[in-house]
Amino acid sequence: MKLKIVLEPSEESGFTAYVPSLPGCISEGESKDEALNNIKEAIELYLEPVEDDFTYLPGVEITEIAV
Repeated sequence: MKLKIVLEPSEESGFTAYVPSLPGCISEGESKDEALNNIKEAIELYLEPVEDDFTYLPGVEITEIAV
């Protein structure tokens, strides 16, 4: 999966990175490389399903799809 990342200088120092297609997925780093590594981790956590977040009605079918 490829996502567009916005990387911009922070007002104080370092860089801020965010993913426009994933609202609220944002991270920072002192360098561009650190910001990119941090946003990659943030994306992985953002996309990681949490079983407690789902409530299923009886008869619902659950499957997976690769993107």
